[in-house]
Amino acid sequence: MRRLIVNGDDFGYARSVNAGILRAFCDGVLTSTTLMANGDAFDDAVRLARAHPDLGVGCHLVLVGEPPVAPAKTIPTLIGRDGRLPSSPARLAGRLALGRVRQADIETELRAQVGRICAAGIRPTHVDTHKHTHLYPRVMQAVASIAAEFGIEAVRKPYESPRSLFAAGPGRERGKFGRSLAAVAARVGRRRFRVLAERGGLRAPDHFLGMGWTGELSAPRLVQAVERLPQGTTELMCHPGVYDDELERKRTRLKRERQQELDALTDPEVARAIRRAGIQLISFRELAETHA
Repeated sequence: MRRLIVNGDDFGYARSVNAGILRAFCDGVLTSTTLMANGDAFDDAVRLARAHPDLGVGCHLVLVGEPPVAPAKTIPTLIGRDGRLPSSPARLAGRLALGRVRQADIETELRAQVGRICAAGIRPTHVDTHKHTHLYPRVMQAVASIAAEFGIEAVRKPYESPRSLFAAGPGRERGKFGRSLAAVAARVGRRRFRVLAERGGLRAPDHFLGMGWTGELSAPRLVQAVERLPQGTTELMCHPGVYDDELERKRTRLKRERQQELDALTDPEVARAIRRAGIQLISFRELAETHA
């Protein structure tokens, strides 16, 4: 059996992103999303999630680039002088490697983020992280611990096969080589990731797609991915959004690209390809129920 989870990241980042995720769910093939507790449009995302209970909503845990949810005084080694979390994954990785971040501070911030989502009435279906920081073992350790505290049973496994990363297909190629190399390099720690996930009782889909195509997802590529989908459960990561003035002002490299991804996810040919292939669309909620 082949099953597909289509997860839209960054729910709560901006109202335009929320609108894109909801449209991809209502009019397209998106089945799941992950909510940023420190996103500017968090309240709007919660409202939309409550109005559409069939949309699977997980936690998009953020340790870089945004303000913290926990009070600054409780996580002193995790924030800078500007009161924000590290500006990039590279800066976070460097501080972790040098032992400058206390494990307790990571757990405190992640606990505050999941706690805010749960307090809003959302029962998270799974967890993943902004910029895939749970690829770092210490972050993954904290993610597994906090997920267990809140009874969350599933996690993204962000290891993409080199074959899918380098598959030919139409679309813009800007930056593809560098992102592909980064995704291949990320596979190095997959054994450690699996150990930490199993220790925390976290399940994950069998396969993962989307890292190498971030910002270049198109309907032809989606059709190609569907036709080549392996047996088991695959998560496809995406970043849909409605391109507008709000999104243009945001500090993100994905602007018009989010509209392109939304157009791809709502293209009727993608849905037809999924039906032709006999692929079952599910969310992380069904993944957990299957293994219960």
